[in-house]
Amino acid sequence: MNSKLKYLPGLLAVGIIWFGLAAWSFLKPADNFSDSERRNLMQFPEITAESLLSGKFMTDLKDYSLDQFPMRDSFRTLKAISSFYLFGKKDNNDIYIADGYAAKIEYPLNENSVNKAADKLVALYEKYVKETGASVYLSVIPDKGFYLAAKNGYPKMDYDKLTSIMKNKMYFAKYIDVTDTLEISDYYKTDTHWRQEYILDVADVINSAMGTGSIGEYTIQKADVPFYGVYYGQAALPLPSETIYYVTNDMMESCTVKNIETGKSYTGMIDFERLSGKDPYEIFLSGASPIIEITNPEGKTDKELVVFRDSYGSSIVPLLVADYSKVTLVDTRYIVPDFVGSYVNFEEATDVLFMYSSVILNQSNALK
Repeated sequence: MNSKLKYLPGLLAVGIIWFGLAAWSFLKPADNFSDSERRNLMQFPEITAESLLSGKFMTDLKDYSLDQFPMRDSFRTLKAISSFYLFGKKDNNDIYIADGYAAKIEYPLNENSVNKAADKLVALYEKYVKETGASVYLSVIPDKGFYLAAKNGYPKMDYDKLTSIMKNKMYFAKYIDVTDTLEISDYYKTDTHWRQEYILDVADVINSAMGTGSIGEYTIQKADVPFYGVYYGQAALPLPSETIYYVTNDMMESCTVKNIETGKSYTGMIDFERLSGKDPYEIFLSGASPIIEITNPEGKTDKELVVFRDSYGSSIVPLLVADYSKVTLVDTRYIVPDFVGSYVNFEEATDVLFMYSSVILNQSNALK
């Protein structure tokens, strides 16, 4: 009996700690947003007869308790450190660290998703572009796994198959291959995106394929805020911050950028207000937005370009504007395709570029 009683203080201590944390999670004000994970956190679920009877309330309450757990980020970091360095796991939440870069396992290839993505882009072409006579181009941007996964022992998506599906379905578009021009150092270490100051050669490849010129002489400026990419929060590891740099010149600074959704306009390609936001990468053309218009008073021709794109386009499109009087960016993750024609005059477009990352194509439900 005495041998059992000796464990009682320890059990009571553990019970008190866990009871205290549980009470804390329900009594403290609920957090609305996780800065580290860049997502909204679950709020206390509404109590209704339907939700109680269906079991939805208890499911939502479980999610709420996990999201609102006290010192949640600290426990996530402790779990990640234990997983990587104590138990030798190769990834945490599908995030792995290789060659100093954090990346997400993008595997396997979802052929059904890629086909659906291609079908959505073909529908846009047939609805808005086919009868205009515009030159059409396609480029697939590989994620970091293209350069990291296989050589570090992680499963690698079949990128050749992905590209083949897109090229075959979008046979009307000239394909622009950028995979050999890119390398892993062109990407942020803690984020999914590429670094603008390192992709000038990629822009040259695209400009050359479209028969347009480069931006010419430029300077590289530093954004004086620490940058922690999306994988920093998802990995939950104490990774060092990075620095964002941006490319500029007189021509780029003369351009006017207009966000059609908000009506906001500013001069130059950088939205400096976003430096104080949750994601400093959004300084590039204000980040995610349904439609962005760039007017270039110093464009070398009166040609107009329309770019169907995802978030990678925000940082490379400013490097493609030199020959155009106007460039319009369309992101159908945020606008229903049937509405696009109300805001974009495709009759004026001389060139149309479809440019998407392999991640979006492999998860095409993001496209409306």
